Formats: sequence, structure tokens, C-alpha cells
Amino acid sequence: MPVARGHLAEPSVIAAEELRTELEQQGIAADVHDGYGLALVSVWTGLVVWCKEDRYWWRTGWDAQRQRFTYAWHPATDPARAARRVARRYEALRVAHPLPESSDRTS
Repeated sequence: MPVARGHLAEPSVIAAEELRTELEQQGIAADVHDGYGLALVSVWTGLVVWCKEDRYWWRTGWDAQRQRFTYAWHPATDPARAARRVARRYEALRVAHPLPESSDRTS
């Protein structure tokens, strides 16, 4: 469920909102969702940042040798730097998964 702005929130939601705000300042739209003591920042296809009180973490790729996803994490005490790191991942994913072209073009 989307987080209502201005309500009393738990630490995970506060951390997620701080990250969302930092991403917004970089021109990246994101949504915050919360529940069960965890908050999620939905950024792009394949890019969701999990927030749990003191840290952010997100999927960065696939380790074919180990057959599992790889993750990056960053302390929630530094949302500005975390946002810069997430922004780099966002840019890479936008190249790999661009928005579809509009089908309502005129010839």
C-alpha cells in the first residue's frame, strides 16, 4: 500500500521516504510502500530498494556460477549517497529495459 505523506511512520518508512526524496532530486520518480516492518522503494523494472531501519539493499545482478542474485547495500544514515548508487543502477536498467515506444504515432 502506498504511504500517505505526513503520517507518523516507523523507521523503515522514514528511511524509504528519505531515499525517495533524494531520488526525486535527481529526477527519478519512485514510490514507497510499507508493511510488516519493512518498506520498499519501487524505482524501475527490476529495481526495488528494500529498507529495514538501518540499511537499504537492492538487487544488482545475477551470479551465474552460484546461481543466485547479487545485492548491494548501503547504510540508511546516508540516503544521499545511497540514492546516487541506486541512480547508477537505474540508468543501467533503463538501457537494458527501456520504456516501450508509443504505438499512437502518426505516419
